Amino acid sequence: MRITAIQVGELSLPLAHPFKTALRTVDRLEDIVVRVVGENGLEGYGEAPPTAVITGDTKGSILCAIQDFIAPAIVGMDLMELDVVMETLNSCMVHNTTPKAAVDMALYDLWAKTQGKPLYQLLGNARTSFETDLTISVNPVEEMVKDSLEAVARGFSTLKIKVGKDGAADVRRIAAIREAVGPSIKLRVDANQGWNAEQSVAIIKTMEDKGLDIELVEQPVPALDIAGLKYVTGQVDTPILADEAVFSPTDAANLIAIHAADYINIKLMKTGGIWNALKICEMAKRYGVKCMIGCMLESQVSVAAAAHLGASQEVVTMADLDGPSLCATEPFPGGPVFDGPTISMTEDPGVGVRFSAQWK
Repeated sequence: MRITAIQVGELSLPLAHPFKTALRTVDRLEDIVVRVVGENGLEGYGEAPPTAVITGDTKGSILCAIQDFIAPAIVGMDLMELDVVMETLNSCMVHNTTPKAAVDMALYDLWAKTQGKPLYQLLGNARTSFETDLTISVNPVEEMVKDSLEAVARGFSTLKIKVGKDGAADVRRIAAIREAVGPSIKLRVDANQGWNAEQSVAIIKTMEDKGLDIELVEQPVPALDIAGLKYVTGQVDTPILADEAVFSPTDAANLIAIHAADYINIKLMKTGGIWNALKICEMAKRYGVKCMIGCMLESQVSVAAAAHLGASQEVVTMADLDGPSLCATEPFPGGPVFDGPTISMTEDPGVGVRFSAQWK
C-alpha cells in the first residue's frame, strides 16, 4: 500500500487556563497537523507542537522539515514495509524530532487502519484503560492550592506540580498543596530543569524531611547535565524521572548504563515518534526501568497516539497525558476516550481520532 501524499495543516485551540512552567507560559495550542494519504483512500493523522524551548522545533522548522525533506523521502514508499519506511523517515535529516513524530504517528495510524485494528492491539495490547495525572501550573501558592483542589474534585488522584522558579518557594508550594489535598493524593514534582544539582539535593531532602511524600521528581537539572542528574539520583530517596535528558534510544541507553535516573519519561515529540519510543520501551524492560508516557502541550490528535503506545507496553507504568484535559474545547471524536483521569481505549481502527477541523 503506497503512500501517495503528505499534507500539513494548522490547529489552534485555547487552553482552559494559562500553562506555566519554569521554561514558558502558554495560553493557546498553535500546532501543525499532518495528514498522510494512502493509495487505498485511507488517511492517517499526526500532530506537531512547536516547543522550541525543549525540542528546538518552531512552526517554521516543522513545516520546512515535513515539506522539504520528509515528504519527498517517503511519498511513494510501501507502508506495509513499515521498518523500511521508518528507517527512511529517521535518516532523511538529523534532529527535528517533532516533525518526525507527527509523520511517524500519522504513518502508524494509517498502517493500523489498513489492517482494520486499533493501533495499541498491534503494538502489544498490555491494557485497555489507565489513568493520567493532571498538571498544576506554577502560580502563587493560593492559586496552585485552588487548582489542585479543583483537580481532585474532578477525580484526579495524581497531580503533577510544576516548580523550578525558586527553591524555598517551591517547597512552600508543595507543602501547601499536600496539606490541602491530604495524604491519599499522589504528588509528582516537575522542575523542568529549573535547579542545579546541589539545589536539587537540598530541595528534595527538605521535602523528604517534611514528610511531603513525593512520588517522584522530574528533570530537576538541565538536560545536558547528566553527571548532575546522576548525582541527584544517588543522593536522595525520592525517585528521579528523566525527561528532557532522554530524547533517543541512545540517550536512554547511556542514562540506564550509569543509573543517572530511576525512571524515564517517554514523549513522542522527543523520540521522533512511536518507532523510536518502542525501542526505548524494549531497552527499559530489559533493564527493569519503569517508564512514563508523557506529552507536550498537545491536543487529542497526538495525545491519542501516545495513549496507544502507553496501552500497548507493560513497562509504561505511569502516564502524563493531560493535554486534552487542559484544553478549553471538547476533544475530537473517535479514538481513546479521555474522561477526567481515565483514558479508555476503543475498537476504532488506527489511532482512531477523526480530525474534524477545517484543513488549511
